[in-house]
Amino acid sequence: MSTRETVSVTVDVREKQLALRKVLSPIHIWGLGVGIVLVGEFMGWNFSVQKGGMYGGLVACWIVGLLYTSLVMIDAEVTSAVPAAGGQYTQAKHTIGPLMAFNVGLYLTMAYTMLEAANANVLGYLLTTMSSVLGSTTQISAYPFAVLAIVGLAWLNYRGVFVTLSVNYLITGFAVLTILALFLGIAGWDPSAVMSLKGLTGQLGNGLPYGWIGVVAALQFGMWYYLGIEGTAQAAEECRSPSRAIPLGSMAGITTLVIAATVTWYVCAGLLPWQYLGTAITPLFDAARVTGNTALMLLLMFGTLFATLASANGCINDASRAWFSMARDRYLPEWFGAVHPRYRTPFRSIVFLVPIAIAFAILPILLHQDTLLSTIITFSILSGLLTYTFMGPNFLRFRRLWPMGSIHRAYILPLHPMPAIMLMILVLAVFFATFLGYGVALLSILAFYLLASIWFVLRRYKYVDKGAQFTAPLPRPRGY
Repeated sequence: MSTRETVSVTVDVREKQLALRKVLSPIHIWGLGVGIVLVGEFMGWNFSVQKGGMYGGLVACWIVGLLYTSLVMIDAEVTSAVPAAGGQYTQAKHTIGPLMAFNVGLYLTMAYTMLEAANANVLGYLLTTMSSVLGSTTQISAYPFAVLAIVGLAWLNYRGVFVTLSVNYLITGFAVLTILALFLGIAGWDPSAVMSLKGLTGQLGNGLPYGWIGVVAALQFGMWYYLGIEGTAQAAEECRSPSRAIPLGSMAGITTLVIAATVTWYVCAGLLPWQYLGTAITPLFDAARVTGNTALMLLLMFGTLFATLASANGCINDASRAWFSMARDRYLPEWFGAVHPRYRTPFRSIVFLVPIAIAFAILPILLHQDTLLSTIITFSILSGLLTYTFMGPNFLRFRRLWPMGSIHRAYILPLHPMPAIMLMILVLAVFFATFLGYGVALLSILAFYLLASIWFVLRRYKYVDKGAQFTAPLPRPRGY
């Protein structure tokens, strides 16, 4: 039997099996992409101010915004042509090969699972902290909130992707509106009304206190504004029209995030001293408290909570799709590749990842180790960076394998190859910035993935369904 016939038989068999339900529209893709990321506007991004000052934080916001805009445009073209669960894993499978695909799938699963755990941990912290802010005298434990958040959101994902991402769309939309409400509440168009931007002058604190090396160091935390937007590709197989939903939802998502990131920086820079802003845990909530407006404070409190829930919810969705896709191709035990007969969700992958996320969420609480939480977050960030490292060269190869005119493209990346080159340069810059602050963690994570690659080659590759590697509705690549 020829290779083409083998692929055809494999695709025919898959079509007869239970498949994920195609129910998603562009608003669900927007809710997934922005929902995972928006928590970064409420916390985390401000550490870029600690590294680079107020201006350093703004430069990091826009430079990293350019990185993610290039990434989203690249993803929009490739994913609309290869609309399958797994996102970048599926792209790697078609353009490079099994070892790269295994690594990318693992990067994605670990990045989203660790981010989910961090979100659950932060959610517990927020609830305990805000209860004391609101005057509660009862000591509340963060432990049950972290566990219940993961279990509850996993149950929602188990029951169906349409409801899951509809909820994400609603709570993400509310969180975005709270940022705009804070801007309107302080009359942000008039800097002299409530805000004070003296921290940007040389009199009370330099906007670039550590020079341009501080700006470079700030790039690592500038990722918080956008980290996870690439997860929109994970939902391609469940879209009613992926060629429309993925480009439209992703582009709307990155536009929303750039605007929200800029407004967030501007509001916080005008309400909080840069020295405090650089160390704050919940900067937007703190900015609302400074205004003395109870309504704004409550809005931002709920906005922070909803953004954290939306991020954890989206992470469960994306991590399970990556794990499911790898199992479906036998990169992992095929048992994980099952689809629920009623809900049409990858239910075994969802359930399997729950105890892992819970363990990483509660360990920092049980051990009272804040440094462990930062390690978990760093693991997520670096796993995401490794995925981005692959995406630039992958797109150049995609264009060589399927040149313009050889396939239908729902979206065409403009100015090729500049966005891919820009992505590669900026990813290297962020890697360097991360190495400055977390060199040991970076080397440890690279060692982990190296060991995982050795395990795959020696123990797992023999089980891979080689006939199922090429499943995209594309012609034979040029040169094959």
